[in-house]
Amino acid sequence: MAKPNDEARFKVMHLLPNALTTCALCAGFVSIALSIQGIYDAAAQSIFIAMIADGLDGRVARLTETTSAFGKQYDSLSDMVSFGVAPAVMLLTGPFAQWGHLGWSISFIYAAFAAIRLAKFNITDTVHADFIGLPSPSAAALVASILWVLTGHPLTQASSVALGVLALFLGSLMVSPVIYPSFKCFDFRKRYTKFLICLFIVVCAAVVINPPYVLAGLFAIYVLWGPIWMGVKACAR
Repeated sequence: MAKPNDEARFKVMHLLPNALTTCALCAGFVSIALSIQGIYDAAAQSIFIAMIADGLDGRVARLTETTSAFGKQYDSLSDMVSFGVAPAVMLLTGPFAQWGHLGWSISFIYAAFAAIRLAKFNITDTVHADFIGLPSPSAAALVASILWVLTGHPLTQASSVALGVLALFLGSLMVSPVIYPSFKCFDFRKRYTKFLICLFIVVCAAVVINPPYVLAGLFAIYVLWGPIWMGVKACAR
């Protein structure tokens, strides 16, 4: 018979992943509210907070063996708000503000492709080490970091057009068959683990020095990695 303390501990462990998902959802909601007010640096930071919480909830659920169908669906809905709607609102209220219905259309396409990406993720086997299509958090992170870089600078027509092209490019990558590494199945017992840990420390230090530029560079590399690697493999055949 389970002791009362064990039952209380199990309930807490079961609630913890969903609490982290709620934090991610809250951060996405805050990002939308801040974008409407034109505070894009804080809106971008909120998306990164949502990414951290989103990255933790699944791992905590697996570690505590409290994964559930409810948690999977709740996480997907939270991701739609934080990584689909939030970056689309950032684009719509910022660089696309003067574009009228064209800006609405591009922002909607981005959000719709993010929804399709998340739906595909839910119905596919997620045990593999790779993602099929660009993950929506990575796409949102690139949009958020670039708008964070542009905060305080006058938005030119050229930069707005570039962001429009980028939004469509990221949307198409989310629903594409391009393969991206997930890092979920990383084996910490491998020989190069120490090197990667040192590299991670260096990257963290660089992020602290200049968060928007470093994050924009890192996620740009990740976004381009899939098409480039796919092209390399195609040429090698």
